[in-house]
Amino acid sequence: MTRTPHILWADDEIDLLKPHILFLQGKGYDVSGFTDGASLLEALEEDRLVDVVFLDENMPGLTGLETLQRIKARRPHLPCVMITKSEEEHIMEEAIGSKMADYLIKPLNPNQILLSLKKILDEKRLVGEKAMSDYQREFRELGMRLMDRLDREDWEDIHRRLVHWDLELTASGDTGMSEVLRMQKQDAGRQFARFVTDNYGNWLSDLDRCDGREDPLLAPKVMAESVRPLLDAGRKTLLVVIDNFRYDQWRALGPMLTEDWQVQSERMHWSFLPTATQYARNAMFAGMTPANIAKVQPQWWKEEQAKGSKNAHESDLLGAQLDRWGFSGQWGYHKITDVVSGRKLVEDFHQIRDRDFTAVVFNFVDMLSHARTESEIIKELAEDEAAYRSLTVSWFEHSPLRELLRLAAEAGFELVLTTDHGTVQVADPVKVQAERDVTDNPRYKTGRNLRHDDGVFSVDDPEAFGLPKPHLSSRYIFATERDFMVYPNNLNRFIRYLDGTFQHGGISMEEMLVPLVHLIPR
Repeated sequence: MTRTPHILWADDEIDLLKPHILFLQGKGYDVSGFTDGASLLEALEEDRLVDVVFLDENMPGLTGLETLQRIKARRPHLPCVMITKSEEEHIMEEAIGSKMADYLIKPLNPNQILLSLKKILDEKRLVGEKAMSDYQREFRELGMRLMDRLDREDWEDIHRRLVHWDLELTASGDTGMSEVLRMQKQDAGRQFARFVTDNYGNWLSDLDRCDGREDPLLAPKVMAESVRPLLDAGRKTLLVVIDNFRYDQWRALGPMLTEDWQVQSERMHWSFLPTATQYARNAMFAGMTPANIAKVQPQWWKEEQAKGSKNAHESDLLGAQLDRWGFSGQWGYHKITDVVSGRKLVEDFHQIRDRDFTAVVFNFVDMLSHARTESEIIKELAEDEAAYRSLTVSWFEHSPLRELLRLAAEAGFELVLTTDHGTVQVADPVKVQAERDVTDNPRYKTGRNLRHDDGVFSVDDPEAFGLPKPHLSSRYIFATERDFMVYPNNLNRFIRYLDGTFQHGGISMEEMLVPLVHLIPR
């Protein structure tokens, strides 16, 4: 704040507070004193440049609370501080319920008043400066770590730290340090892609090791590692899969669950390649790789070019996995694709209440990601990652999912919250050439005779990577980092169409390192 902050202070003993007023003036604040609430309200009508109001609760005429109510009716966002001799709980509750910025109890200490003002007027600046200072220190530490030989645990921790600083710097509004963070994320993303391409085939060669202890926890092992132990222990369990749900979205949304839930454990699982629903979520519900689904349960697998939904048999795949575990309890599966079906599930919660296990898939975030590509309005609303997070939080706040989770907590369920894959905001085009029957996803392609620029990860032996091979010459190629694949024909049109959109299917921390959270009711 460049101008002198202006404070209005009403107290019937304002003359006795002169030392405090002089102290604040010496600290650079302009303070106007009044002996009653009515006089303060008159001054407030004439002066629009008021930053904070101090109110004594016990004044003759209008009390502090009555004055507060009139201030909030006229200027609802003006910060007000209640000052009182009373520590009675009902007065505190009424003041807090009236959205007081702070609550001070007499006798007052000058530094106590100063701290309250700094918290109200300078909190964002001070928090931003602290965040900038802390990130500058950690920037060097992260930079040194990225030069080391990193393992699965290192990469999960690095992603966790980068997301933390993304949230902190976004909240602080420091665009300069946010740009430094963007460059560090770009460097980390490049090295992460190299780590995955160097090791992914080895992980798939021994899937039993992919349980999150040494090797990454991959999609086919997620249910066995997160849900099965709860069912074996006889605990009622709700599995919620939010399609296309990034780790940063979980970190932004998670605090909204704390009223009803307590986090028991938070970890990451690594989405299956391609990081797309057909592969990653089917692998999770089946408990096996897509290649094995196509071989063992071909009636429940559809190839890329087949018509119809590629995820129409999730309930069948889940049921088969539960049977292999020997699970004999009552269970159900629901896929929520719109608000109407979500509300219907909440209305019918009595049917879920007595089940041992329920799995629910919510598709909104995935639909938001695809709408971001198609709709100019959504492009403006979700211009960058921070706005994309904000839209997700806004959706959850008003969604049937929030009510479902509240009911589940009341019913004593334990909750496993996860996703099939994340998404990345793409920025860099790479050219590919292919026949007509290849997939149209800009983050991965599968088909024959694929030709591409450098930087694309090519899988020439799909079965070694747990992927179906519909033709003898079928290959898969994956975009890494923030790349997206375009064809030479109409090149500029496709670049304009896809640049800056949120896509999934390829190799990036945002797509692959996704939340797996176990929560218990409070």
